[in-house]
Amino acid sequence: MPDEEGHPAPEEMDLRTVLNAISDPLRWGIVVALLHEPEGTARTCASFNLPVSKSTTTHHFRTLREAGLVRQVDRGNSRAATLRKDELDKRFPGLLDLIRTHS
Repeated sequence: MPDEEGHPAPEEMDLRTVLNAISDPLRWGIVVALLHEPEGTARTCASFNLPVSKSTTTHHFRTLREAGLVRQVDRGNSRAATLRKDELDKRFPGLLDLIRTHS
């Protein structure tokens, strides 16, 4: 069962849901950008400068969060996202390496 913020536990992450989440080019770009940051880097949603409305940006990050790709933390009037690298590497070995290779 996801936590109160909607983050699934690693054992609840489903490969089809993860792949569906990154099938969108904007969400793929978010994951790639986070992969190129130092591990543990938290970035606000606005820092990605997505060419969509605020509500659509929120939708994209909710999709990534619910799939288990990112962990989001409230920071007052914004949310910061961190890639769940260690958890993803354990649950789906090699997946992030494939994404990094094809970015």
